[in-house]
Amino acid sequence: MFSYRHIYHAGNFADVYKHVILVGLLKSLQKKDSALYFQDTHAGIGLYDLHSPQAAKNKEYKRGIQNVLDADNPPKMVQDYFDVINAANEGSKLDFYPGSPMVARRLLRPQDRMLLTELNEKDHDQLKRGFFRDSQVAVHLQDAWQGMKAFLPPKQKRGLVLIDPPYELKTEVKDLVEALQTAYRKWPNGIYAIWYPVFEDNFDRRIARKLEDTGIRKILNTQMLVRDAGDGRRMIGTGMLIVNPPWQLDEELKSVLKFLWQCLNEDEKGSYKVNWLVPE
Repeated sequence: MFSYRHIYHAGNFADVYKHVILVGLLKSLQKKDSALYFQDTHAGIGLYDLHSPQAAKNKEYKRGIQNVLDADNPPKMVQDYFDVINAANEGSKLDFYPGSPMVARRLLRPQDRMLLTELNEKDHDQLKRGFFRDSQVAVHLQDAWQGMKAFLPPKQKRGLVLIDPPYELKTEVKDLVEALQTAYRKWPNGIYAIWYPVFEDNFDRRIARKLEDTGIRKILNTQMLVRDAGDGRRMIGTGMLIVNPPWQLDEELKSVLKFLWQCLNEDEKGSYKVNWLVPE
């Protein structure tokens, strides 16, 4: 496993990838007027200062979100994502990067609700301040896997759970799969979006195999590699496994990922793909 403190990587290629897809999922759910539910299992602090010492150390956002903002003719899903980024900043400045809670909150309609869990007490306190007196948002200091068991199914019939662990613990994949199985039994109609990093050691394939073994149907795999392998444990790409994806999302994501890869790859290295891990 690896150590991943988000503030050091805010706005990098993995963030852009994850949040563009998150926007696409929420927008798809909002094609119907009925209320939706969004749960973020590893919520973090919500908003990241790109001028902080941590974010400024490697300036990964310059090779991530900045490259995408500078590109021409973005697809509609990416344009919707830009609206969220711009709302977190003044004018054309890029001072802050919104994490998934802030991305989702920007898109919520009055009838929608959001629940956030964060286990790090300091991060939780900062997150809670960001949503102070927001009646549409509940923030809990809680383990992600316990939160999935405790708060699902929601009152709303439709919704999305974003599962975005740091993969720091050896038991993280096992815990993720067990929590997903429990959640799916309780709420089989929910959408579950599982972010994962891609390394040279086939870590992503191990996650995929474990999900295949659950017997859960209709799992879409999306992946983007931005560099070639060849540097030990370096992260070379990112992906998202989506249980119960909205209709035709797979076709829409093909053009979206092509655009993102063109913006984010290093010297035209890597690749991107959208494929069904498990069909319906």
